[in-house]
Amino acid sequence: MPIRPLKAWLKSVDHAVEGILYGTKSQRHMKYHLFTAAVVIFSSYALGLSKSDFVIVSLSVILVIFAEMINSSIETIIDLLSPEYSEKGRIAKDIAAGAVFITAFGAAIIGYMIFIPYIKSLIQYGLNIPKHPHEDIILISLILVFITVILIKSYFGKGHPLSGGMPSGHAAIAFSIWIAVTYSTRNFVASILCFILAVLIAQSRVLVRVHSQLEVTIGALIGSILTLLLFRLFT
Repeated sequence: MPIRPLKAWLKSVDHAVEGILYGTKSQRHMKYHLFTAAVVIFSSYALGLSKSDFVIVSLSVILVIFAEMINSSIETIIDLLSPEYSEKGRIAKDIAAGAVFITAFGAAIIGYMIFIPYIKSLIQYGLNIPKHPHEDIILISLILVFITVILIKSYFGKGHPLSGGMPSGHAAIAFSIWIAVTYSTRNFVASILCFILAVLIAQSRVLVRVHSQLEVTIGALIGSILTLLLFRLFT
């Protein structure tokens, strides 16, 4: 019995991420927002933002992306209901775009107020990259790997977020987790078992003909290299 709800939940997640991917493919600003989110998150870790500052910055980034997605949804609904030009439709689109602008402008002000003291310290004392606990690095690794996969998939314009297209998201996440387990546990057996599991997951995507060997390999390289660099940098 629990298998069917799990499958339904995974399917819902697939549809949700599909919406993010479609928005990134069709909306140029979504690409900018996701790229900016990756840069902001990485900079927050590199500059050593406090947890409270990081939470505020993260919420600001989330609100901007959320507003852009709502704006895209409104535009799509208006185009569906009124394919021909409509003055009221134009007004609705303008209001939705204005909401995105206000959210982005507010996020920029919040980002400026939070980052400026850290940037001043950087200029005055130089860059001193702080160390972070492993669980924090795992979190940022998964987020950055996910964003990287979405951006690359949107660039190639093929496949779905969790199936098909360049690169393989499953392989990227699986090999990211392998590196994270290796660094976190420092246990050879755990690392080998996790590596075997990651290889099996990647190979399964080829066997079911969802991905090519190249797509799986690129995904594995993205997940492992990005996670490795973050662990080397922040530990």
